[in-house]
Amino acid sequence: MAYKILVVDDDKDIVDSLHSKLTREGYQVVSAFDGEEALVRVKEDNPDVILLDLMLPKLNGFDVLKETRERFKDKWRPIIIISANLELDALKKCYDMEADHYLTKPVTMEKILQGIETMISLIPLRNN
Repeated sequence: MAYKILVVDDDKDIVDSLHSKLTREGYQVVSAFDGEEALVRVKEDNPDVILLDLMLPKLNGFDVLKETRERFKDKWRPIIIISANLELDALKKCYDMEADHYLTKPVTMEKILQGIETMISLIPLRNN
């Protein structure tokens, strides 16, 4: 079974790069370029893991994180924040809002894949 990853970032180059690399790794990838579209993708595509930037148009990443946790409780969806925001307050806020992992840009593909693989390994434990 190919796990489905939702990539949410307003930078088309980042989304395209992640889409290409994750597809080559065997993942099914869907994308969104703003916060509102991200929530639609969560509802319609039911991703297994979400890669989420914080700085987004329409709804920021904090709002997407909050809405996802409140509205989509049918299963545990790991949310990995990938952001250029290095502020400790942002990191704390994300974890307080139940983000599962926080990576800072620039980030290597290796670290992203490690984060995804770790989260996927926890899915059976969290959804029981």
